[in-house]
Amino acid sequence: MVKIYIISLLLPTLLLFSCKESGNASEPGKESPIDQKTIARDRSIDQRNAFNDIFLDSVVVEQFIASEKLNDTMSAAIRGFYNARNFEFAWFSSDGLIEQAFSFRSLYSSENDADAFNKSLEHRFDRLRAEKDKTVDPKDPAVVKTELQITQRFISYALKNYTKTGISEAALGTYIPAKRKDIIALADSVLANNTVNTTFAALNESYRLLKVPLQQYRTIAKNGGWQVITASKGKYSIGSSELAIMLVKKRLQSTGELAGSDTTQLFDAQLERAVKTYQLSHGYKATGIITKDLVNDLNISALARTQQLLINMQRMRWLPTQPEGVLIVVNIPEFEVYVDSGRDIVFQMNVVVGREGHNTTMFSGNLSQVVFSPYWNIPPSIVKKEVIPGLRRDKNYLKKRNMEITGKGGFPSVRQRPGERNALGKVKFLFPNSFNIYMHDTPEKGFFDRSERDLSHGCIRLSDATKMANYLLRNSSDWSPEKIRIAMNSGKEQFVKLKSPVPVIITYYTAWVDKKGGVHFADDIYSHDKEMAKKMFANPQ
Repeated sequence: MVKIYIISLLLPTLLLFSCKESGNASEPGKESPIDQKTIARDRSIDQRNAFNDIFLDSVVVEQFIASEKLNDTMSAAIRGFYNARNFEFAWFSSDGLIEQAFSFRSLYSSENDADAFNKSLEHRFDRLRAEKDKTVDPKDPAVVKTELQITQRFISYALKNYTKTGISEAALGTYIPAKRKDIIALADSVLANNTVNTTFAALNESYRLLKVPLQQYRTIAKNGGWQVITASKGKYSIGSSELAIMLVKKRLQSTGELAGSDTTQLFDAQLERAVKTYQLSHGYKATGIITKDLVNDLNISALARTQQLLINMQRMRWLPTQPEGVLIVVNIPEFEVYVDSGRDIVFQMNVVVGREGHNTTMFSGNLSQVVFSPYWNIPPSIVKKEVIPGLRRDKNYLKKRNMEITGKGGFPSVRQRPGERNALGKVKFLFPNSFNIYMHDTPEKGFFDRSERDLSHGCIRLSDATKMANYLLRNSSDWSPEKIRIAMNSGKEQFVKLKSPVPVIITYYTAWVDKKGGVHFADDIYSHDKEMAKKMFANPQ
């Protein structure tokens, strides 16, 4: 992955903010006496079409600028930033901080940008993330302050990290969209061969590679899409013969899994190979058998796939820098972890991620410690929901599970001792973060045989934790594979600090292109795509 220069797109905008005349800035529908020589205000944005559904009062923005004693460049940039949005909130909607806010936080955190950190703002990030089902009041001073501080940080980051690319000011809105758009119209805009798109695609390989399937699916959608497959049977395999088989062939020919133009109704070996190819790229086991679930997947429209590609391209704009050396990438909907050398994939393995309600969070961190024979310090939420009710049912609940209560008074702290039944298995891997998420071994190996592996309380379970430990400690003369095996089975907790921390990126891609050029789609297990579609598109699928 290549650095996504948010700043590459932003700074040309900032430099032009002080050069353009515009109308006054105030809340929608009102005029303000403030004279702002800045980017033109887009008054076409309102409650009916806004990406976010709440708006700021421009007077409050001016009060923030004055109270922070911001210089002319920053003041003009903030005014222009909100004029371009008609003073629509950038980082909040009525139901809380949006995905892009956390993506930006992950970006500057991954780069250890000391200038970006503000402890009180970081605490507010964590508190707002934890709050659910709470409507945001756009007049709440704490909300307004958080919104404006993130914007100030965003612009500061841009000014600090800017590299000249020739990208115009028009690209700013693509980072935090302001208005819902038609799916095809947005695809046309992204695919347009202009300076903004060609320069940005050259900087960002992940984004650039998705332009190829975007063009393919957009063209199919424009031409009316594919015919819906109606299947009368639950399964089809080699030798089956039915109209549905002909429709499957046409469907797979349209997206390239099946070569040629055969439209007979016979399920042959060539179709079986094509079905396996499709299954591997869409999160299924490669059985070569057509099932009802597979037919439902094949029937997802080309327009919906175009939408899915655009949503994931939006996410890819916030990727942090691909470091020199090793990078660990976890893709939540794919249930996979990759160890990437920068040149190629060293290895990958199946993972288990959090089930819905215990979502594994998207963020970036640095893996710094390996812990052998770990204790499991059980989160208070699990103690409340599982341990305490278990104790009420069975006084030997803790003993049977090798658990113990630690601390005195108040709410009980419970931990599980190292051992064969420890929920973390025999080793865990720490990358400090405010979400209390880490990777670890597990005694429940059967989970990795499932196609859908959203089964944990939020942490990431590895199918081969021994392989990960050996790889991370491969250059340490103190840690041979045999010594690692002994430590994992010792029953005594032991922390090992890595000489060089390894960057970890936890992503949520439901569409991507692999290093061999293969296009992949995955299910939207946490409904993040669904929520983003409502915000991005006038015609969400």
